Amino acid sequence: MGIILENGYELKTTFWNDFTIADVFGVEAVNDTFNRAFAEWKNNVEYITELAMVMSWKSCYYYGKNKRYMNLYSELYHKVDDWCLDNLKDDDLSYYIQTTD
Repeated sequence: MGIILENGYELKTTFWNDFTIADVFGVEAVNDTFNRAFAEWKNNVEYITELAMVMSWKSCYYYGKNKRYMNLYSELYHKVDDWCLDNLKDDDLSYYIQTTD
């Protein structure tokens, strides 16, 4: 993607933009976007890691602005995080933990 964040992390997906678009269409669109992204990318450690990060970032973004979206994104973050901690192994788990730390 070429976008590098202040912490040096280079974005690998369009998840932030995808969810920003979904936000406009409501909770159902956010859930649908999440379910499709999760199903498609759960076996790609870089993408599932970035999906978790975007869920966390979105929850923080909505803090104090929109409680419903803040809670939704927090719930989705925990769903991805729990899946990653339960299913990723060895180098993939290390990548997830180091990248999200």
